[in-house]
Amino acid sequence: MGTSNSYNILIYSHDTYGLGHIRRTMAIAGHLRESTVNVLILTGSPIAGRFSFPENVDFVRIPGMIKKTNDEYQSLSIRIDPEHALNIRRSIILTTAKTFRPNLFLVDKEPLGLKKEVLPTLEWIQRYCPHTKTVLGLRDIMDDRETVRADWVNKDVYRLLDQLYSEIWIYGRKSIYDAVKEYAIPDSVKEKIVFTGYLPRRVAGEKAKVKTRKKFCVGKNEQMIVVTTGGGGDGYDVMDCFLTMQEEGIFRQGKSILISGPFMPLSMRRKLAKRGRKLQIKLLPFYPRMEEMIGAADLVISMGGYNTMCEILSQKTPSLIIPRETPRKEQLIRAQAFQHQQLIDYLPWNELTPQKLGGKINGMLANLQPYQQAMDQFELRGIDCIKQRLQVFREVG
Repeated sequence: MGTSNSYNILIYSHDTYGLGHIRRTMAIAGHLRESTVNVLILTGSPIAGRFSFPENVDFVRIPGMIKKTNDEYQSLSIRIDPEHALNIRRSIILTTAKTFRPNLFLVDKEPLGLKKEVLPTLEWIQRYCPHTKTVLGLRDIMDDRETVRADWVNKDVYRLLDQLYSEIWIYGRKSIYDAVKEYAIPDSVKEKIVFTGYLPRRVAGEKAKVKTRKKFCVGKNEQMIVVTTGGGGDGYDVMDCFLTMQEEGIFRQGKSILISGPFMPLSMRRKLAKRGRKLQIKLLPFYPRMEEMIGAADLVISMGGYNTMCEILSQKTPSLIIPRETPRKEQLIRAQAFQHQQLIDYLPWNELTPQKLGGKINGMLANLQPYQQAMDQFELRGIDCIKQRLQVFREVG
């Protein structure tokens, strides 16, 4: 394991699609790093190199995979048989663990990794590094209860959670969504569960917000609307509807900025950018400092993925969520739960029309205060809790 004066953390983030996993992993890594802590991230994200990595944090890139169907994957970049690509990934993960000898192995979201690729590493750690803590980190909501329960029974996850993991961290609040109850987690595993609370993001300072508004030519009395669809692979419909609403004159106030996400197909991005230019709306494929963009906005429109919600809550910016309902219902369940807390408003996917979108935006911009008040009282304690658990691990040794 690490030298006597260092503590090594290895984080696995499978990253088959989107920005969610790498953004969550980067947020955790950035907060845990210190002079005596090394953080090494195993990631399949094709854009990991676009992020600036702080001191004592680095990454190992494993070949990217992309989901074709619910259980089928193909290699993202290299033309290679999927099974060969998975073998390479499995080998890199295990070799990295053997060489790095982590004191803590943190697995993001997938209990066994993509196609069980983390299983050999978990078994090796249990056998040869019994003092290494193994932790599964889950977002607040994975999917609807029936889907998760069936998937975990099918993959024998319940037994392996009991046998191979020291703890399970759920990055949410039990009072908002009780994953223990919803996912029928057995008594033998319950005692390993820690609800950490939501993960805070860096908060943009006033100077940065003012600078961002100036950069995008937002007038002093103008309202700034940011539309973001995370990675963007399935965000075209939201942006298309937003632009149609503007083109039809249903809503034309303020200054709007669209951030499509780097995974939206280029042809779609170009189509949206061309329409946006006529309306003086700027489209960006990627923005590295989203905390500044969201902090500068008066209203954010998004699909409500876990990481975007944490950004929104950290910056305390009112938001309208348009959650996708396929292939998972996670965004819809989260939007409903957060609306119940009066933190956000949401528009169901099947009700997304230019008229309804314009009505929601007008209604919210006319009365932003209730959302801001609710967010002011909402604490994001996730990192504090993780640091406390880390301290306990280090003390126990």
